[in-house]
Amino acid sequence: MEHSCIMLDTSFFIRLLNEQDALHENALAYYQYFLEKGHVLKVSTISIAEYCVKGDIDELPLHDIQVIPFNVSHAIQAGNFASFVFQKRDTLSLPDRKIIPNDTKLFAQADTETQILKFATSDLGCIKVFNLLNEHFKLKFEIINIRIPHTQTFGLLDLK
Repeated sequence: MEHSCIMLDTSFFIRLLNEQDALHENALAYYQYFLEKGHVLKVSTISIAEYCVKGDIDELPLHDIQVIPFNVSHAIQAGNFASFVFQKRDTLSLPDRKIIPNDTKLFAQADTETQILKFATSDLGCIKVFNLLNEHFKLKFEIINIRIPHTQTFGLLDLK
């Protein structure tokens, strides 16, 4: 895998920063792997806002991560994505989920920022929205589901 930019979403940070979380070890292994391999890590101001609902910005490892502000080109693409997802929301089986505000905005950022090739998340609803959008828009990035160990995702030997 070539060095690339990887966007980390809120669910990634929740798992990374909570040692009691069932996916903490996976998130930590991904994070260490990304850094060891020289990948550029990015986070949206949207994810920072989501994290700060229950956490503090000082908890985020921003010394290793570039922050991407949400801008006008992101907003235009988010509107296109949200319109499509809203029309297809009944096919997603996501009860009571607000699909327009954040998932579509984050995906618009990742798709608009040409250097982002991967989007790391543990959020299964987010992955459903991605799959729907990707079928229609052919997004420029892939999802990394951190529920799957990094050794499996990247075809590495697990020497544990």
